[in-house]
Order: sequence, then structure tokens, then C-alpha cells
Amino acid sequence: MGRLAEMQRRLLEQMMGPEAMGTANANLHWSDEKVCRNFLCGTCPHTLFTNTKMDLGACPKSHTERLKTEYLTAKAANPNDPTFARFQKEYEANIFQFVDECDRRIRAAHRRLEKTPEENAKTTNLMREIAEIELAIQGGTEKIEVYGEQGKVDESMREMQAIEALKSEKADKERELQQLTDTSGASGHQKLRVCDICGAYLSVLDSDRRLADHFGGKMHLGYHELRNMLQKFKEEREKAKNVPPQTMSSGPDGPGGGPPGRYGSDRDHRSSRDDYRERDRGYHGSRYDDRRRERSRSPKRRY
Repeated sequence: MGRLAEMQRRLLEQMMGPEAMGTANANLHWSDEKVCRNFLCGTCPHTLFTNTKMDLGACPKSHTERLKTEYLTAKAANPNDPTFARFQKEYEANIFQFVDECDRRIRAAHRRLEKTPEENAKTTNLMREIAEIELAIQGGTEKIEVYGEQGKVDESMREMQAIEALKSEKADKERELQQLTDTSGASGHQKLRVCDICGAYLSVLDSDRRLADHFGGKMHLGYHELRNMLQKFKEEREKAKNVPPQTMSSGPDGPGGGPPGRYGSDRDHRSSRDDYRERDRGYHGSRYDDRRRERSRSPKRRY
């Protein structure tokens, strides 16, 4: 009874949020390990198969709408943060794991519906016998034509009787082969087949309403949603590969000038450096001219 109560508490916490149940830490951040990253990035698989035979139970991590809103806000404000790319990659890997497990069950179900080795051997023998009978009928028909040309009526009539017997035997073998094909394998008379989306067994004898109940069921729709997610992830990766690399923007100096750095573009830096040189040259030149003028004014000393 205690385990059932714990499962119910987790289910309510998952639906309403742990804060509503009074179990969540108010200081919990969306990057915390206790927060479900599948829930932050999209859909948690635990919520897709509730009350089905593939029920995964309540998710052990927190599903809080407040944290999801904060996560989406932070992602929109800083989309280049590698944390969001890591979360998305982990989310895609988890979804792929769920779908891959379903595909393994589908392959195992197909193997269970296949024929046994004995049934395969019997089918092969029947097909070979039918082919041999067809060759015998073809040979007997050619003999009848030859006997007819030679006027051998009795031989022709006996050959025709033999051909009729071969045709009757061929019909019996074909009926046996058809019956073996219809009833062989684990499917038997039920004509079972496997759903390629969720792996459930279906019967070709099911009514339209029963099939509609399956295709509209929670388990089938859940795996259908997961497969659509994988297709969307694939399309987004292909789109990202086809985006051409961004070209370097041209600065004020023309194409290829590049954005100005700390000291502006290279050409601006060189021009400012040359200006300083010219300024220094002018400064030192003016001091040299002043000294020459002072010497010309001062009287010459005689020794």
C-alpha cells in the first residue's frame, strides 16, 4: 500500500508540479540534476505512456513549469551558451533510446511470427514438386502433338489421361501449399501482424473500430510523437549543414577590412602611428631651428 501511495504522490507531483505538493526546493535551478531535462527541452517520455502496458511510471525528476519557463527565457537570452546545446543533445539521445528499444521489440515480434525451419523445408519441397509436375505436363503435351502428327491415337489418349492425372496432383499440391502458407508461423489462423509504430500485434480479422481504437490509443500515439521528434531533429541537423558559413563583414576600409579591433582597423592604426611620427619629427625639427636662431643672435666669443 505504501508503494502505491508513493506512485500516486509522484504522479500528482508530475502533473501539478512538486511546488504544489510542498516538496520542491524554492531555490531549485533549472540546471540542477534533479530537474528533468527531457521536460525542459520538450516532452518527457514518462508522461506519454501513462496507464498503458508500456507505462514507465512517474518520472523521478522534477517537472516544474516555473523552471521550464526560466529555462526557455535563459535560452532565448543567450542561445549560444553551450549548456543549452548539451541539454538538447542529451534530450535527443534519450528520445532515440526509447524509439530504438521499441524497434528492437518490433524486430523480435517479426521473428516470432516467421515460419519454423520445418515449415520452411516443407514449403520448399512442395514448391519443387509443383515445378516438377509442371515440367512433366509440358513434356506430355509435346508428346501428344507428336503422336497426333504420327496418327497414333491410342498413345495420344493414354498421354492425355496421364496429363490429367498430373494436373489433378498439381492442384492438390497447390492447395496444400496455400494451406501451409495460411496457417504456418506463430500467427496461425489469426493472421497476426506487427504495428511498425509501437510494436503491438494486430490481426487482419480485426474490425475497423478495433483498428481505430489501436491507432488512436495512447501507446501508439506516444511512439508516433517520439518518431516525429526524431524526424524533426534529423531535418534540423540537415538544415544546419546546408547553411553557408557567414562571410566576414567589410569594415570602413572596404571588403575584407574586418571589424575594428581595440585600436581600430590595421590601416587606421598605421595612419595614427605615422601621424605620431610626423608630429615627433616636427617637434624635434622646431627645437633644432630654435637653437640655431639663438646661436645667431648671441655674440661670438673671441679666444
